[in-house]
Amino acid sequence: MKVVSVIKRVPEEIKNRLRNNFEQVEFHFCHGMEEGRPLLAEADVLITYGEDVTPEVIGEAVKLKWIMVLSAGMDKLPFEEIEKRNIVVTNVRGIHGKPMAEYALSMILQVYRQAKDLIESEHDREWNRSVTIREINGQTMVLLGTGSIAQETARIAQAFQIKTIGVSKSGKTKDYFDEALPVDRLEEALPQADLVVAVLPSTHETEHLLKEDHFELMPDHAVFLNMGRGDLVASDVILEAVRNGQISHAVLDVFEEEPLPEDHPFWEEKNITITPHSSGKSPQYIPRGFDLFEQNLQLFLNQDRDMKNFIDPKRGY
Repeated sequence: MKVVSVIKRVPEEIKNRLRNNFEQVEFHFCHGMEEGRPLLAEADVLITYGEDVTPEVIGEAVKLKWIMVLSAGMDKLPFEEIEKRNIVVTNVRGIHGKPMAEYALSMILQVYRQAKDLIESEHDREWNRSVTIREINGQTMVLLGTGSIAQETARIAQAFQIKTIGVSKSGKTKDYFDEALPVDRLEEALPQADLVVAVLPSTHETEHLLKEDHFELMPDHAVFLNMGRGDLVASDVILEAVRNGQISHAVLDVFEEEPLPEDHPFWEEKNITITPHSSGKSPQYIPRGFDLFEQNLQLFLNQDRDMKNFIDPKRGY
């Protein structure tokens, strides 16, 4: 069996471990899809971040049985072609929890502690004690999504005595949420929200889920943070919500268009914090991803299709 990885800069320790643990498998570690593409015709397994998998790539990989996506986002994959070929798809859902939860709380703390103003004062060598500081203790956080990332965010938030309300399609109760509501009751949760944290995937159901009416329901001191997918809410809706004072601040790690254009009005808004889709970045990302791959590879070799993080091509998640 042949495994082709197009993940750049895989540590030698991981390569050697896989080769030693699976001597019956032929591994090819390539520096991106361009280098790996000539090997696709013989590949049984492809390891990728997903954005480089096109219908043409699926057509060339005539023996492909399994795609391991080292990402949680599935919106770029050509699922129609994948389903026709009955190719198994798994991802690394769950490994983003720790870094993304840390990102969420760090960004919220920066807003509440007025980090932008403090850094500006430091740069200007100004001893400014007039900056208004708020505490996140005792606030209410509404999390859009209740998966592993949202759960880890809620867990850390509760250490700050923040009340956590999870909103999901099912509304099922999960650990670390004080309350759970189905998405059709979102309007009940938003007026309570001091903090709104979005970690939803990109699907037909979540595209532009949040509209102007939802921001009008939020308290005017609310902070909105999106680290899920940029198509959850239209850019102009966020911009107007900030400019009209419907919310006090927006922290955005994902956008409808990425990279965010240099002339985008978001850059000019003091009450919008922009990060370059980096909330999930961590030095542990690739090691955690390949740990999960190794577990699934053993199941795959044993012809056990009960693999972790199996993706339904019909739903896209």
